[in-house]
Amino acid sequence: MTANTSGLHHVTAIAGDPQRNVDFYIRGLGLRLVKRTVNFDDPGTYHLYYGDESGRPGSLLTFFPWKGVPAGRIGAGQSTTTAFSVPQGTLGWWQSHFKDLGVDSQITGSSSAEERLSLRDPDGLQIDLVASSLEDPRDPWDSASVPAQYAVRGQHSSVLTVADPEGTLATLTQDLGLDILSEGADRYRLSTGAGEPGTVVDVIADPRADRGLIAGGTVHHVAFRVPDKAIQAAWRDELTSRGHAVTEILDRQYFTSIYFREPGGTLFEIATDTPGFNIDEPLLELGRGLKLPPWLEPSREAIAAAVAPLSLPEENNPELAGSTGDAATEPADD
Repeated sequence: MTANTSGLHHVTAIAGDPQRNVDFYIRGLGLRLVKRTVNFDDPGTYHLYYGDESGRPGSLLTFFPWKGVPAGRIGAGQSTTTAFSVPQGTLGWWQSHFKDLGVDSQITGSSSAEERLSLRDPDGLQIDLVASSLEDPRDPWDSASVPAQYAVRGQHSSVLTVADPEGTLATLTQDLGLDILSEGADRYRLSTGAGEPGTVVDVIADPRADRGLIAGGTVHHVAFRVPDKAIQAAWRDELTSRGHAVTEILDRQYFTSIYFREPGGTLFEIATDTPGFNIDEPLLELGRGLKLPPWLEPSREAIAAAVAPLSLPEENNPELAGSTGDAATEPADD
């Protein structure tokens, strides 16, 4: 390959009520809303980006929230679990934290190498918190809801469920450069390294699973990292030459993207690490205002009227909340 991915860039999922989504991911999971923009393909709905303080690649979970969206079906041909990395010894704190919020969670795996706490978000999206024995040196977002010693460090892994793993494994290894670290009768672990958090994809083979339906509470796509647009363009050419139907390079304002569907059915994206989320608002103000790309600015008034107002918890911009009043009342149309 021209290049190998260095790991996960982000995961994008579909949600219902945007305010409920904001409250859960800021106060429940302790992430920061780093960008409030719209779906560039459907500007009548938000695209919300959550991550660490600056929204570094590998920390991100993003949502298209459509109020009233019907529930999807988690199944084959999808990413069925999105896992975040947390420090060892913190899952008890997290379980208590979620209990206080009225969210059910349970320990679903415990070994010397990895402990796992599983839960569902308000729309039914499967979220796992993973405490790995492999060090995760990434700095967390230090939130009033989730102090730094417990906080999410970033993505840990994505789980893909497929009816037949052969084509999916070939794409991950031959086209994206991951290595198979372990395999069993129906489960494979792959990584861009030695299995460090943020580099892992787990593939579950389940020929009896119902086909997934992409709607509320399901993952829309999984994105992998590439350093810049030049490498992305070369990679696109190579993927196309290998028979993948790859989109043109699309400008997502904070990165550029290409998309293709792997043989098992999951939509993959390859996204650049640059330019990042501070190109249109300062670090302290990330997430406060509705940000639009230049080609949508002429329609700002109509777009702002179409999307629901959002109230941000002050945990998202704590320095500004202390100096300018309640950051939660920031208007959506900036």
